[in-house]
Amino acid sequence: MNYRHAFHAGGFADVIKHIVLVRILTHLQEKQAAFRVIDSHAGAGVYDLTGEEARRGGEWLTGIARIMQARFSETVLPLVTPYLDIVRAFNPQRDLQTYPGSPLIARALLRPQDRLVACEVEPKARKRLIDALRRDSQARVVDLDGWVALPAFVPPKERRGLVLIDPSFEQKDEFERLGDGFAQAFAKWPTGSYLLWYPVKSRRATDSLARHVAAAVAAARPPGTCLRLEFSVAPQQAGAALTSAGLLIVNPPWRLAAELKAILPELEKPLGQGGAGRFRLEVPKP
Repeated sequence: MNYRHAFHAGGFADVIKHIVLVRILTHLQEKQAAFRVIDSHAGAGVYDLTGEEARRGGEWLTGIARIMQARFSETVLPLVTPYLDIVRAFNPQRDLQTYPGSPLIARALLRPQDRLVACEVEPKARKRLIDALRRDSQARVVDLDGWVALPAFVPPKERRGLVLIDPSFEQKDEFERLGDGFAQAFAKWPTGSYLLWYPVKSRRATDSLARHVAAAVAAARPPGTCLRLEFSVAPQQAGAALTSAGLLIVNPPWRLAAELKAILPELEKPLGQGGAGRFRLEVPKP
């Protein structure tokens, strides 16, 4: 399948991914020591929801547009507000017209001592990302294939941080590349946090990826920890649009699992299509 960021900006998969991204970075901020974010497949950084690519699928209408209008409990509201505030900052007129991608969301959460490395090889997307981060001394855009960058940029000198791996899944072997790319990086930096995104189209492919990642994490000395999150907005049908996506979260902050158990049930209704959505949150086995 093809999951280019621009066509799906602000859809349910972005909402889930970016809520988790913000929660992880918020926890990293709790210690004074600097951290680094490495985005291996960064995309354009900012997306025009009124443009042709976003309008073609209109996924933001059943994604971020619904979440901006949703009512959250007193427990969950403080957990999702940092994410919603970042989106609002890109839409000062209150009408949703712009959606920030992962590198711009991460940039919004960097303190003066923190750094971002964003990798993007597609020329148009890279130019847009450079324009969005122009003259930013804390953010670096790299013209390097993400699979090459993963083992090259870890461990960062800060020794703390997050690696986001979010490829477009244009190649048939992308699941294998994701598993292998993670394993190479993790072998060099087993204490870092990692966030791996994937589409759920084939249960065999997703289960194989989860086992591969879990095995690499369990084999580390000392072993790391891993969470598997999948969110579905409707039953998957052959040839239909993506309705289920997943995340593998390696070395998550210790409170993240409890936070997700609170957040995810309150996303099922607003993100569901033709009924409530559903999620699974578990520790994958090798």
